[in-house]
Amino acid sequence: MSQPIQAFQPEVTESRLQVDLSRYRDLAMQLGATDAKIISTEAVIVDERVRARCFSPRCPYYGTNLHCPPHAWDLDFTRKTVGKYKCGVFAMLRVPPEEHAGPDYDDPSKHRVPGALKMYEIVSKIQSAAFYEGHHLAVAFGGGPACKRVFCPKLDCQGLQGKGCRFALKVNPSMHSVGMDVYAMVSNAGWDIHPIGKKAEPCQVPFGTEAGLVLLR
Repeated sequence: MSQPIQAFQPEVTESRLQVDLSRYRDLAMQLGATDAKIISTEAVIVDERVRARCFSPRCPYYGTNLHCPPHAWDLDFTRKTVGKYKCGVFAMLRVPPEEHAGPDYDDPSKHRVPGALKMYEIVSKIQSAAFYEGHHLAVAFGGGPACKRVFCPKLDCQGLQGKGCRFALKVNPSMHSVGMDVYAMVSNAGWDIHPIGKKAEPCQVPFGTEAGLVLLR
């Protein structure tokens, strides 16, 4: 960061906000997103059934890290938090189907997920840019895979041991983990998304989809 950091101003005009939102949408594209849109928080769907899917069938990452249930935010907190904002940037990244499909998905030695890592990077960089440009309460959410699957697949979560996250400035809660219905939100944004489970084969779908969200004001 080469430019001087400006003094914080608590009020941001609507015209300034719209300019910043457009810049952060463009930044998402520059960082590698396939598409990005400015959305109202009315488009953020929080649903208990998303959390229920952590149990049925049981997700192997349940309880293994700070950002997955039962350690993640409860849905009431998610709703209250989202309700404090009115807009944000919603980003989408299309990835090869091989990143999402296949029986070895939960074996990090055989299955890589660079697209998921890229989406975590996109939202964290937008969040950081927004913070330094006056949006001090900007909050980001990564894509679907648990942070443990993406960052620490072979290591125990240090956060659960009280030692602090190894990747604290790169990791954000996933949209799924806090109860956001990513499938519905992606579809409502006009993007295609395919249901890909453990029995899906890469040849059955044209691409996988990663999504991320940054709320600003």
